[in-house]
Amino acid sequence: MSVWDELQGQAPVVAQLRAAAQGDGLTHAWLFTGPPGSGRSNAAKAFAAALNCEQDDVALRGCGECASCRTILGETHSDVTFVRTEKVTITIEEARQLVSKAGDRPASGRWRIIVVEDADRMAERTTNVLLKAIEEPTPRTIWMLCAPSPADVLVTIRSRCRPVSLRIPPAADVAALLVRRDGVDPAIADRAARAAQSHIGIARRLARDPEARERRMETVRFPLGLRGVTAAVMMAEKLVKIATEEANSSNDERDATEKVALLASLGAPESGTLPPSMRSQVKQLEDDQKRRAKRSITDSLDRTLTDLLSFYRDVLVIQLGNAVELVNVELRSELEAYAAGSTPEVTLGRMDAINKARVRITTTNVAPLLAVESMASSLIQQ
Repeated sequence: MSVWDELQGQAPVVAQLRAAAQGDGLTHAWLFTGPPGSGRSNAAKAFAAALNCEQDDVALRGCGECASCRTILGETHSDVTFVRTEKVTITIEEARQLVSKAGDRPASGRWRIIVVEDADRMAERTTNVLLKAIEEPTPRTIWMLCAPSPADVLVTIRSRCRPVSLRIPPAADVAALLVRRDGVDPAIADRAARAAQSHIGIARRLARDPEARERRMETVRFPLGLRGVTAAVMMAEKLVKIATEEANSSNDERDATEKVALLASLGAPESGTLPPSMRSQVKQLEDDQKRRAKRSITDSLDRTLTDLLSFYRDVLVIQLGNAVELVNVELRSELEAYAAGSTPEVTLGRMDAINKARVRITTTNVAPLLAVESMASSLIQQ
């Protein structure tokens, strides 16, 4: 097993990072970019493991079997820090803590490595906190930033990083990974990979959760019955409900577990009023959980709208002559009937309405339901 095994369909990236791990072109700052699901964070993690691999032979680094490789892949290595936010943004205070951490010498490995998985979720003033540390890093420190595209990172940061560009892997490669790594039935793996449009994380969730597959299919089929304003309003309510329930189902249990753990660590009494010092820490946790809940609902709704977008993508493919494979191949006959009732120009307009709703939901404070209702009214069949 090698640390590179999960980077499906990324041969040029693997070659670039493998060479750097062996000393050819290694630099102090890297920027991993690629569409959601392309494996940016997995590539950074594999690279970190290869850099601190215990193999003496540089050609064998990234073995995936030594203690260093295993602990880095498991995110427990003392010299490798992984940063991801479940809130809307990474805060300035968190950035300052990273800068302080980056100044430490490695305790056991060759390199102190900081992996920032959500570099696009930093405000400009937060990014500026990192700038000097990335410009003038300590001798044994390497920064790895991950973002959807170079444009999502300030040019002052971008210009100081070596780029690593990932692409969406072929669906067949994602399906093969699910079969090999997770033991998924090949037919289910193929269907999940296509439905996820090669997003590895979503494909895995769809492959392992029948209810997730049913929710997705319900979303994709919505346009088939979208006639009139009433249907549009009902569809909007249902889409927001699906996204909210999916996000809350994973948040509620974790929130409760975190609160119990915090109270235990503080030595809180089993009953009665908490002391003021404890109340402030509990309130801080609850505030963080609220911000995380907002982020998770937003992300879940964005995924739901992406599933809806795949319906119109398939309609457009059919209208333009079936040049590429459908995502929702199970619905081909219904998609063909729908496609016959409109034109490519109309379909592109509907896709644009969905993408505008996604942008409004993820970048503004608009109420999600209002944004989705506005979108749904643009999708009504005439």
